[in-house]
Amino acid sequence: MRARIDPVRGRAALTAALGPEPARQDQLTAVRWTLGLLADHRPGRSVEVRVPPAGAVQAIDGGPTHRRGTPPNVVEMAPEVWLELAAGRLAWPDAVARGLVSASGTRADLSDCLPLRIEDE
Repeated sequence: MRARIDPVRGRAALTAALGPEPARQDQLTAVRWTLGLLADHRPGRSVEVRVPPAGAVQAIDGGPTHRRGTPPNVVEMAPEVWLELAAGRLAWPDAVARGLVSASGTRADLSDCLPLRIEDE
């Protein structure tokens, strides 16, 4: 079981990380918190979402599940890109078209998962 980031702390970190000069720790905390939200909102093991160096989660039900080795469906991006997607400031198709996201596998499309429902947390 992964450690939970307090929602108040997570929201504060996200607000700071989306600001003009984010502190690295705020960015890392915001990424970890929002990755946790993705895993909570879309539980499963068919897609691995990687945001190095902050973290990675397995999410989304259906399709082949990942247990060991290289997962069949992988999405990877920089922390800044993930936070923009999670907050709804960047659309998934735009991020993919601009080459900001590396997505491989038949289920590696997060367009129906983003933006996250942060206000519900």
